[in-house]
Amino acid sequence: MSVKPTSVLIVDDEPGIRTALRANFLRHGWRVETASGVQEAMRSLDGNQFDLVITDVRMPDGSGMEVMRSARQTSPETAVILLTAYGAVPDAVTAIRDGALDYLVKPVSFEQLHARAAQVMHRAKEPAGEGSGSNPDGFTRGEIIGQSPALLQSLQRAHAAALTGADVLIEAESGAGKELLARLIHRSSPRSSKPLVAVNCAAIPEQLLESELFGHARGAFTGAIAAKPGKFEIANGGTLLLDEIGEMPVHLQPKLLRVLQEREFERLGETRSSRVDVRVIATTNVSLWSMVTKGKFRADLYYRLNVIPLSLPPLRNRKDDIPILARHFAREHAKQVGTEVPRLLPDFLERMQTYDWPGNVRELSNFMRRVLSLNGRCDLDGACFEREFRPTTLSLASHLQEQPSMVAGAPIREVERAHLEKTLALTNGNRTHAAEMLGISLRTLRNKIREYGLPPARFA
Repeated sequence: MSVKPTSVLIVDDEPGIRTALRANFLRHGWRVETASGVQEAMRSLDGNQFDLVITDVRMPDGSGMEVMRSARQTSPETAVILLTAYGAVPDAVTAIRDGALDYLVKPVSFEQLHARAAQVMHRAKEPAGEGSGSNPDGFTRGEIIGQSPALLQSLQRAHAAALTGADVLIEAESGAGKELLARLIHRSSPRSSKPLVAVNCAAIPEQLLESELFGHARGAFTGAIAAKPGKFEIANGGTLLLDEIGEMPVHLQPKLLRVLQEREFERLGETRSSRVDVRVIATTNVSLWSMVTKGKFRADLYYRLNVIPLSLPPLRNRKDDIPILARHFAREHAKQVGTEVPRLLPDFLERMQTYDWPGNVRELSNFMRRVLSLNGRCDLDGACFEREFRPTTLSLASHLQEQPSMVAGAPIREVERAHLEKTLALTNGNRTHAAEMLGISLRTLRNKIREYGLPPARFA
């Protein structure tokens, strides 16, 4: 059975380049069409679908960006490589934001272009591996597992973003894999040999976060018995991951904005400025723009962070990946709990796919660990799923229905404390998930836990 050749549309206003590129791709077995400009390319795209479009950026009758947008609108699966003789980081960032998978600066050899085209098509067609590994083009997938189109599109965009060096903002639900995506971008970037330093803005007390980020001089505050470098200094030359950036206090946001714009800062207690070369990747499980509209996050900082926006689809939008993930975690957790890898029977996997997994991949992983811990070497079937499955979502209304005595006439503090206890119990003490369910920030939840004296160990 013959394999359909990969199709490519080459758009360039220089006849010599078109002819040479066409001959080169034909020699490698591709199906090739060419266009001399934007208008001719639009006609080629009308009614035709190509696997790949290679287009010059600047042409007499328009921009290759128009060709790219038209190709992506006609067929979202079409990959696009942009070529330009006027390379600039802002142009590359714009191209990646608009959907290009690669951006090359002329002059580029024909063999180099073909190799890059083959790599782009390899990324577009190959399913994400189960576990660590690298593709031939050096794009490390790490532990992001799955083969759904939504996930692959996010991974392809992440790879393209990695090559630009621009700051990145990742918005996705809790448990979807934001930190994994950030680490993948770092490993796939030119900064991969330099450090990746992670800071969880929600986990560090507000009064310590400034010192943690920017460092302090000796005697800058009570207890500062020695000078200490901050995370920006430690990450110099590499990448700084600001996890849960939405939790950053408003009074620290101007100082972060200055570092992003000027690449310089002062340690606490010092007046001398220090310069750093750091790429920032910020993550959030809430919409930063909604926080901007509510006055909880600076608009200028949002725009500075949101140079290249990325996202990861929630698990409910890629349910075909659930069996792949379940098998992966079965193997992983079997090693940890010291048991053989069980068989996951079809009705077990079918039941898993009927649930929306609001805690995303993290919730699925925890579920598989619980199942393996409690069922030993048994095959896992639908009955096992029903026995061990405990949804971790609970609305306030259902909680109050369960405890009607806690509604009318009960003190507000008593109702709030009971609801916090119930939610923490349902999430097995996972504060991030509990905060998301309650619609409050992680910092607010921590303050409430301290206020009511709720011991964390009781929920584990």
